Amino acid sequence: MVIGSEEKVVLPGGVGSLWDTLTESEREYVIQHIETLHYDKNEVIHLDGEEPYCVWIVISGKVRIYKEGVGQRHQIIRLLKPYDMFGYRAVVADERHNTSASAFEDCVLYRLGKEYFNHLIRSNGQFCYAMMQKMAKNLALSENRTLSLTQKHVRGRLADSLLLLLKNYGYAEDGQTLAMRLSREDLANLSNMTTANAIRTLSEFQQEGLVAVNGRHIQICNLKELEHISHLG
Repeated sequence: MVIGSEEKVVLPGGVGSLWDTLTESEREYVIQHIETLHYDKNEVIHLDGEEPYCVWIVISGKVRIYKEGVGQRHQIIRLLKPYDMFGYRAVVADERHNTSASAFEDCVLYRLGKEYFNHLIRSNGQFCYAMMQKMAKNLALSENRTLSLTQKHVRGRLADSLLLLLKNYGYAEDGQTLAMRLSREDLANLSNMTTANAIRTLSEFQQEGLVAVNGRHIQICNLKELEHISHLG
């Protein structure tokens, strides 16, 4: 981790942005107290069980949120993209982190101390309401993910993971290849299956013409059928 104190802080904005609920003085307050940090690929950001002391905002790169399971296998809970925020659940609940976070690739993050974040929640009703909406939406996503990972067969789980990657990261410039590249192990950890099962199921999808695979590049060839497999479970 490297702290980049010289870099200019620019808060994410746009339609529905949490930070657009702040007044001009509150934005200046946040900018004054934010730190910019650089993390290398696979570097740990926080660990399950640690006391929370801040919230993070992804500025560039990608971050994985995961739980360590049996045999030290990492179950990926979420993959975050630029402008996503994390670590706030533990801060709001005043509890220890119940997941771990690490850099999926080299990334730049903003870090805002929990005392400053809590000040915004207590002083700005719009910000507080936007946070409630954010947490409610994430709860719904978590419930759907839990259903997928615990009740669907391996084909349904892998289809769900590919559709999730497409929804979060979209296509590369060719309009067919996923913009997110995962190792087979990461794809397995995202889908709650062994690496061997992920390799075999992805190979089946390729033989059926659903995807085309070249190393870590996965091209979606039949989106409707993947959606059908996901629906069937």
